[in-house]
Amino acid sequence: MTFGGEFREGLKLSFMALMANKARAVLTMLGIIIGIISVTLMGAAIEGLTRAFNNSIASIGADVLYVQKWPWMDTSGEWWKFRNRKDLEIDYAEKIKRDATLLAAVAPVVGRLGTLKYQNITANNVQVEGTTSDFMYVSKMEFTDGRFFTYEESRGNRPVAVIGSDVADQLFPNREPVGQKLKVNGLSFRVIGVRSKEGSFMGMFSLDNVVIIPMGQFQDIYGKHFHPSIEARVADPSDMDNAREELRGIMRKIRGLSPLQSDDFSINQQDLLTRAFDRIAGIIGGVGLFVTALSLFVGGIGIMNIMFVSVTERTKEIGIRKALGAKRRTILVQFLIESSLICLGGGLLGLAFSYPLSMLVDKFLPTSMPFSIAITGILISLLVGLVSGLIPAMRASKLDPVEALRYE
Repeated sequence: MTFGGEFREGLKLSFMALMANKARAVLTMLGIIIGIISVTLMGAAIEGLTRAFNNSIASIGADVLYVQKWPWMDTSGEWWKFRNRKDLEIDYAEKIKRDATLLAAVAPVVGRLGTLKYQNITANNVQVEGTTSDFMYVSKMEFTDGRFFTYEESRGNRPVAVIGSDVADQLFPNREPVGQKLKVNGLSFRVIGVRSKEGSFMGMFSLDNVVIIPMGQFQDIYGKHFHPSIEARVADPSDMDNAREELRGIMRKIRGLSPLQSDDFSINQQDLLTRAFDRIAGIIGGVGLFVTALSLFVGGIGIMNIMFVSVTERTKEIGIRKALGAKRRTILVQFLIESSLICLGGGLLGLAFSYPLSMLVDKFLPTSMPFSIAITGILISLLVGLVSGLIPAMRASKLDPVEALRYE
């Protein structure tokens, strides 16, 4: 008999054996089901978080440097040093722009939550941002309608506003926002632009629930005691390191620091968050991999034990097949197919459970289950089946037909 014929016969016999012991087969699958649910949910969570992070981090800009009082990632643990630093000032942006040669645009940005109102419609907890006209070039802002405020409007402290898409949908559901007047904490502004939709940051808060106004107007509303961060776009992204050092030198000059004094400011950039996220994702993946491997190991041991029981129960059958001329390879293939079918069934059931569970998890954390994760789950279940069934299958194939026929 050819190998193909042996495989078909082994598949038939294995399927009949599993159908004869349905309850035992399903219970044996439980370990694999739990393992596949673990591996697919872990993969879906990491994939979803990675996609959400990459989409969110794009709003920060890979070629933008952020001068701030606090570092985004503090590995020193000396938080009191950052707390005691002097605050940044709005005029730093002009000084940086005057001296920098490697920066394309520089803008101060300060933000605060506020209340917006249009006629009888109110929007609460909206991010109100004050900045200058250069912010459009720093953020590479795009618009669904209208424009950003000009240098003259910014310097002249004009009551104009650019709103995010969420604000536009909430306050102007049935009319064109541009040209309308809304109130920010009681002060009236004319809408001159609607920013293109940017989505949310890691699914936690919307980037479109925002109104941007000239810095002078922001100070009229909230006072001058709020200190900005300074955002600077690098002219040539390939020259990021040199631009960062140039910006650092300018800031040290502005702050009046001596060569022996350490920086009393932080220059943050997207790369810092990316590296931190990669470390966190690696830790989560490592822990998830350990839990998954442990679950699959326990499931594999259970399948191995059941396969040993199956071999013992069918010793006489094996003896008869060998007496009729079945080869060792035929017996080996049969039991490997049987263990693989158990694991494959567990893998398919695990996938059937994990998909709705991933939809449930998605309500709390962003998840994504691409086709590759499903294929990986199936391949892992088949691999566990082959490894778990190998020793029992080898034992069955080596049985002496005479001794096997005598077995009671």
